[in-house]
Amino acid sequence: MARIAVIDPTSATGEAKKLLDAVQASLGAVPNFIRALANSPAALNAFLGIHGIAGAGFLDPKTRERIALAVAEQNACQYCVSAHTAIGRKAGLDSQEMLANRKGRSSDAKAEAALAFARALVEHAGQVSKAEFDAVRAAGHSDGEIVEIITHVAMNIFTNLLGKATQIEIDFPEIELNKAA
Repeated sequence: MARIAVIDPTSATGEAKKLLDAVQASLGAVPNFIRALANSPAALNAFLGIHGIAGAGFLDPKTRERIALAVAEQNACQYCVSAHTAIGRKAGLDSQEMLANRKGRSSDAKAEAALAFARALVEHAGQVSKAEFDAVRAAGHSDGEIVEIITHVAMNIFTNLLGKATQIEIDFPEIELNKAA
């Protein structure tokens, strides 16, 4: 059971209603994660802003979802793994690829370099080594793409923290986390 209320879009008022209505119009639904964020319209607005900016950059939708899956699995956020599996499928990722992504791997070498860098960012709280930085650049990622990888990692850490701390009910097909080795 969720530790905080999820705001019902039909009874929301003010800024929260405006933001929830915009999400409904854009996605055709309002996920529980967004409903939880609506407790603070300022937090929801900030998230939607960074999400919008992050979605308009150099990284393709598949790579963005790969990063979200890798970070969610690394941070053991079942809500986010479940959500990004559904979103990843819509972006064109197949089940085998998404399972690999959750382990930091990909059938695409450039994407795999992005995942390795993303996982290093999480593991080292941003203090990546020169070798890790050089590897993502050697795989063909531009400075702009590297900044976006960092942005997506930060955004996904935020969503992972919110999902885990609040224990939001999963409103996507549930995906089990990988078991630790």
